[in-house]
Amino acid sequence: MKYLSEYRNPELVKHYISEIHKITTKPWNIMEICGGQTHSLVKNGLLDLLPKNIRMIHGPGCPVCVTPVSLINKAIELMKQGVVLCSFGDMIRVPGSSKSLLQAKAEGGDLRILYSPLEAVNIAAKNLDKEIVFFAVGFETTAPSNALAVLHAQKLGLTNFSLLVSHVLVPPAMEAILSDKFCTINAFLGAGHVCTIVGLEEYYPIAEKYKIPIVVSGFEPADMVQAIYHTVLQLEQGKHEVENQYTRLVKEEGNLRAKEVVNTIFTIGTQEWRGIGKIENSGLVLRENYKMYDANIKFSIETTNSKTDNLCIAGQILTGNKRPNECPEFGKKCKPSFPLGAPMVSSEGACAAYFNYL
Repeated sequence: MKYLSEYRNPELVKHYISEIHKITTKPWNIMEICGGQTHSLVKNGLLDLLPKNIRMIHGPGCPVCVTPVSLINKAIELMKQGVVLCSFGDMIRVPGSSKSLLQAKAEGGDLRILYSPLEAVNIAAKNLDKEIVFFAVGFETTAPSNALAVLHAQKLGLTNFSLLVSHVLVPPAMEAILSDKFCTINAFLGAGHVCTIVGLEEYYPIAEKYKIPIVVSGFEPADMVQAIYHTVLQLEQGKHEVENQYTRLVKEEGNLRAKEVVNTIFTIGTQEWRGIGKIENSGLVLRENYKMYDANIKFSIETTNSKTDNLCIAGQILTGNKRPNECPEFGKKCKPSFPLGAPMVSSEGACAAYFNYL
């Protein structure tokens, strides 16, 4: 299959690994933003093939992992109020302050696991006597489909559909990490699927301001090692440019139609990140003329407890300050079957990657 077999080509991977070893003369810290990239590095054994002085740091690019506890608590409260909550499947086991969405369902809440927010609109159209809320989480990648869901609900004249929004943006998170006085990151691997939507424009100011290379990468093994090669080559040459390894999908301007629909429905606002805190201008919120689809406004949601398990170091893991296996509870009290934090639950979480593949 085109664009699959060649990017899992062992010979191509070996070639780039060899080239990386040839050009590496100094220690470098490279953060891959996306959790999918983390899983590719760990699952395919790429971390062991890289030179010892190249350290891959796992970033906060897992949408499930960074969804704040307060919002999960709100989703559970909505279920208690009789709302039909619709969600992607990877959210349902993420711990809130006292329980997960799945546990709330077991206690009688109406939770529907869907593949698309448009399914939630269809449920709303068929159940006009019920309130339907879609738990809209994710980075720039999932924002277009959630925006389309709002437009579809508007077209149908639905008043019983709304979104519980937790959309986060990658570039502000990168800047927050780089602004930390303890930051040791020398370069970033950009998330290919995010850049498929937004393009490269937002990355040029970051590369210039912080003098770091940013190489947008795909997710297959050959994608990853090729991107790392170009990253190390820039570092060794003292360059700080934005490069696009994922040219088969990422265009300079991104997906213009997707960006248009997102900008129609959403505007930029402050967003809370689980384990990290609030980051200014790091999220998407519904525009004023679409507030009737905002579940936060539509319903009275009272949540007073937004505490996380004090044994969980998810914040340190999401910012790259700790590796999953450096957590005292990793593989002990914290396992996929009984997670203390979101990175052990999500299919893109760093803790889950380490537990399943190392």
